[in-house]
Amino acid sequence: MDITKEQYEYALQRIEELLPIVTDEMPTSDPKVIELTLVSDIVEAYEKEHYPIGKPSIADIIRLAIEEKGITQRQLAKEIGISPSRISDYLNGRAEPTLKVAGALCSVLGIAPAVMLGL
Repeated sequence: MDITKEQYEYALQRIEELLPIVTDEMPTSDPKVIELTLVSDIVEAYEKEHYPIGKPSIADIIRLAIEEKGITQRQLAKEIGISPSRISDYLNGRAEPTLKVAGALCSVLGIAPAVMLGL
């Protein structure tokens, strides 16, 4: 299904109008619930085609986890027993961690191993 920009924009507008009206208590057969589902599907399809989001890189995953944990690269390096320059290599895409280091990063940073492996 080819969705035009105009259809996409209309669907966005309808979502904004319907969200305050549709509640979890409404039956799925309610016309407003059905319409919200349909326009949401239109927006999702359009955005998937025109604004694809790629998978984050290992560097992005590590960087975000460091930020969320509130530690420095130096602290992370010390905790997993590698040099701070190696952490820098990972964050700048110059190297990827070995499986052993990736496991340590997951453990220390609270990253799910599936995320680190790109699954």
